[in-house]
Amino acid sequence: MNVQVILSEDVPNLGRTGDVVKVRAGFARNYLLPRHLAVEANQKNLHEFEHNKRVSMLRRERQKSHALTLKEKVEALALVIKARAGEEGKLFGSVTNIDIERALREQGFDIERRKIQLPEPLKRLGDFQVAIRLEAEVEASLKVEVAAE
Repeated sequence: MNVQVILSEDVPNLGRTGDVVKVRAGFARNYLLPRHLAVEANQKNLHEFEHNKRVSMLRRERQKSHALTLKEKVEALALVIKARAGEEGKLFGSVTNIDIERALREQGFDIERRKIQLPEPLKRLGDFQVAIRLEAEVEASLKVEVAAE
């Protein structure tokens, strides 16, 4: 006998979150329901799931629009980071994403250092483009100038 369930999480070889699938009654009763991987597909649960889906979509849209406005502000900014340098423009030490986060915080931007995509620390004087991943689909490009103290 088959029953319909709504998946609460992705289940390999079965479906993704939010899918309504037919499974054997024993599989649902013994595996999916006790592990909270699915809920029974009745009217109440379907309405609740649709409501939660709409709310999360609105929240995601709000976050994306906030990230887009932040992207415009960040791309208009040009950071200057002062560091001690030796001959030929080589730095004593390096400029890391922590230094960039600190400089952004001084400018009034609250961006976590994990969002700053710096493949390797900056070890020379000059102008650099640093990618900042604000949201899953929103990435800003920041101009960073490393200058001698």
